[in-house]
Amino acid sequence: MGLLRALKSQFLCHLFICYVFLLSGLIINVLQVCTLPLWVIDKQLARRINCRLCYSIASQMVVLLEWWSGTECTLYSDPQTTKLYGKENAIVVLNHNFEIDFLCGWTFCERFGVLGSSKVLAKKELAFVPLIGWMWYFLEIVFCKRKWEEDRKTVAQSLQNLRNYPENFWFLLHCEGTRFTEKKHQISMQVAESKGLPKLKHHLLPRTKGFCITVNNLRGAVSAVYDSTLNFRNNETPTLLGVLNGKKYHADLYVRRIPLETIPDDEVECSAWLHKLYQEKDEFQEQYYQTGRFPGPTVSLPQRPWALLNWLFWAALLLYPLGLLVMRLVGTGSWVTILSTVALCVAASVCVRWMIGQTEIEKGSSYGNKGSALNN
Repeated sequence: MGLLRALKSQFLCHLFICYVFLLSGLIINVLQVCTLPLWVIDKQLARRINCRLCYSIASQMVVLLEWWSGTECTLYSDPQTTKLYGKENAIVVLNHNFEIDFLCGWTFCERFGVLGSSKVLAKKELAFVPLIGWMWYFLEIVFCKRKWEEDRKTVAQSLQNLRNYPENFWFLLHCEGTRFTEKKHQISMQVAESKGLPKLKHHLLPRTKGFCITVNNLRGAVSAVYDSTLNFRNNETPTLLGVLNGKKYHADLYVRRIPLETIPDDEVECSAWLHKLYQEKDEFQEQYYQTGRFPGPTVSLPQRPWALLNWLFWAALLLYPLGLLVMRLVGTGSWVTILSTVALCVAASVCVRWMIGQTEIEKGSSYGNKGSALNN
């Protein structure tokens, strides 16, 4: 085990993982571009194909968490309710405290077979990030500029387009809008005090407009809200870089199903409902810190092999051209070729490290911007 742990921290292993992810992602992006004519001929077929193509990229990140780092995730939920997960459209409300909470959300989607079709509300800038952003474009991810007057119509239209989506999907929402930090929490609680709202200990105030517009535009197409609260045992502070180094974490996820018809239509009442939800989430987190567990029973979720098989397929396929390149380098012995290859490897490593950096808490968006589309 010590040898395996040491191997996972080696740069060459990371470089190969990055190589497979980058090259397979670019190939998939090209295949997605090739589906453009199909959108005119058969839109639903194009959507189904892109779900599979997107799964082929996103599942590689899940492999990194589940199979490479060996991170364990325990689900706390009603066993009867879990029978509906993956069989209906849902809005998933997640807390936003950790650098890898998005990855745990994807793992949740993967365990119930909806990873390839799941959606998020993301800032517009992410659409220009290679691989993931381009993948999201073809998956019809809802992008926003965080300027409410501009986003009101475009976000509503994007959500309306999902009403006839051919696959079951989950719409993942981080209603806090940005990751939790002590500084942001202090600002958020000042806002709570000025608005006469109860203060939260473990969350920022939720930004209600994004939630309300999502609920109202997907009402009738989505069956429920899955209120999801994530935490890590032993006060672990997980990072994506730690996952890449093979560090194992222990995640606990509490999920409860709330029928969508119980959520008010009126925007003011819907906002009040969301604030109450976050007060309850705060209580769940406090209970976790006090007892080390969430309320209710745990549900065993076996790992699905498809993500790992997908990664092994791409690794085997792309190992051949990599082997040819290495043999050519050894055969020619040209310093120009060798230096060019090293430079390319370093550039690829820097590119992936940059993408990892976008998930770091310190790189989170500024909090309290009055022009934000998702502000209260």
